[in-house]
Amino acid sequence: MKIGFIGLGNMGGPMAANLAKAGHEVTGFDMAEVSIEGVPLAASAAEAATGAQVVITMLPNGQILRKVADEVIPAMEAGSVLLDCSTVDVDSARAVAEQAQSAGLSALDAPVSGGVGGAQGGTLTFMVGGDEAGFATAKELFDIMGQKAVHCGPSGNGQAAKICNNMILGATMIVTCEAFALADKLGLDRQAMFDVVSTSSGSSWSMNTYCPAPGVGPQSPADNDYQPGFAADLMLKDLRLAQEAAQSADADTPLGEAAMRLYAQFVEDEDGKGRDFSAMLPRFEKRGHSA
Repeated sequence: MKIGFIGLGNMGGPMAANLAKAGHEVTGFDMAEVSIEGVPLAASAAEAATGAQVVITMLPNGQILRKVADEVIPAMEAGSVLLDCSTVDVDSARAVAEQAQSAGLSALDAPVSGGVGGAQGGTLTFMVGGDEAGFATAKELFDIMGQKAVHCGPSGNGQAAKICNNMILGATMIVTCEAFALADKLGLDRQAMFDVVSTSSGSSWSMNTYCPAPGVGPQSPADNDYQPGFAADLMLKDLRLAQEAAQSADADTPLGEAAMRLYAQFVEDEDGKGRDFSAMLPRFEKRGHSA
C-alpha cells in the first residue's frame, strides 16, 4: 500500500518505520529534520499525500490537524483514506472528517493508547471513529502498528473513547498515588499494599500494570526515576480535552475536572513537566493533609 505519513515525532516515527518494515511504500513529512529508516521524506505534507491510498497524521493538536488537512485533502485522490492518529478535540476531529468526506475521501479518527513503547513495539491500541469502508482499508495497517483496533462508531467517537479512557486513567493514578502516600504514613509496607490491592476491589491498571511505587509490581517508569512512559504533560493535555468535551456536551465530570486541576498544578507550578504521570507519588509523599 502507498502511504503518506505526516508527523514523524516520538510516536509517528516508529509507527511509520513499522509500516515500512512490513513492506508498505511510506513517504513521510515532518516540520523538523528527522531520519526514519525506510521512509523517504517529501518536501511538503501535500507531496507526501499525493498518490497515497492512505494518509496518516500524528500531530500535536486540533489546530495543527485542521491546517494539515487543508493542505493534504486537495492532494488526495477520491476513495483514499485520511487516517488521523493524533489526540485532538472531538470538534476538530469531526470538522476534518466532514471536510474529507466532502472531497470523496474516507476519514478515520484513530487516537492511540500505549505510548512510545507501544509505537516502537507495534503494540498500540487504536480507538477508531469513522466509516466502515475506511476502517476495513486501514485494518491491515492497524494490525502492523498495534495489537488492537476498536471501531467505536462515527467520526469523532475515536477521540471520545480516548479522552474518556484517559480521564479514568488520570483520576485512578492520582488516587493510587494518594493511597500509597497514606499507606506510608500509616506504617503499611508498600509490597503488602500492592499484594492486597492488586487482588482486591481496589485493583486497577494504575496499580496492577503501571504501579507508581518503585520496586513494587511489574517494571514501570517508577523504576526508572519516573522517566516518562506517558508524560504528565500529555495526561494534562488529555484531561483538558476531556473537560472541553464535557463542557460542549453539558456533562458533569467533577472528578475529571479535579484530576485536570491537580495535573495542571503538578506540571505548571511544581516539578511535573517532563516526568511520567505516575510521578504524582513522590509529590504526595512530600505533602501533608490540607485543611
